[in-house]
Amino acid sequence: MEKIASTEISTLILGETGTGKELIAQSLHQLSDRKNEAFVAINCAAIPDNLLESELFGYEKGAFTGATQQKKGKLESAHKGTLFLDEVGDMPLHLQAKLLRFLQERVVERIGGHNQIAVDVRVICATHRNLESMIQDTTFREDLYYRISEIILDIPPLRQRTEDAILIARAFVDQFRQSFNKKSLSLSPAAINAIKAHAWPGNVRELINKVKRSVILCEGTQITPEDLQLSDDEQHATPLNLKEVREKAEKQAIIAALANAENNIAKAARELGITRPTLYSLMNKLGLEQEATS
Repeated sequence: MEKIASTEISTLILGETGTGKELIAQSLHQLSDRKNEAFVAINCAAIPDNLLESELFGYEKGAFTGATQQKKGKLESAHKGTLFLDEVGDMPLHLQAKLLRFLQERVVERIGGHNQIAVDVRVICATHRNLESMIQDTTFREDLYYRISEIILDIPPLRQRTEDAILIARAFVDQFRQSFNKKSLSLSPAAINAIKAHAWPGNVRELINKVKRSVILCEGTQITPEDLQLSDDEQHATPLNLKEVREKAEKQAIIAALANAENNIAKAARELGITRPTLYSLMNKLGLEQEATS
């Protein structure tokens, strides 16, 4: 981050949901020469397709029903600063083409307008999706991918950095302890082992939620696995057998992908970067119920 923050190189942040991609983008902004200007974030997955274009590019008064006044888009609002496009993999194809044109020309044309407005903005993108797989499925433009990914920051999931999980948990125990006026509170050895053993499919976001709950409900001076809502099975150290480790990681990844895809096998397979038959085979091998749709 320190090496690329001061440059204008296009950056793509990859990582599962909850790994802290927006925090990385904010850090890039704060370490850059644009730090005193606006940091504007927009989640492409959270806004309906028919509204996302107007949110990004703005519109003129009377451009469509309900457009009673002129409105700047997020790109204009981030002028001189940084625009963070979260979940860019969920952007519809027609908007991908319009974003690509902006990145090439650096001008915005509001919906219903005819004037081209020059905008100086650094665009940082992020997604939890496998964009290379989406390119093969023609659901993401290859030319846009290369435009936004001059540098790729791949954020590993929390299950691959167990020591980080302990550091983060301790930091938030201290923060929430002060927020809820708990004089003395720490993680018990059993809680530390449970945190190390848990696969954290929701990553840091899940960890923060569990720590916050545990601080509120803990009756003693040490947080237990029960306070964290971690099962007895997770109080033991991570197995050293590589087959067990691999199967556990595969199972958690498949469960998370199915959840993100609302149990749609085709979408989950794309997100995992594998074919549907391969996903079916893995689900059978790992004993996962096939309640998903094709």
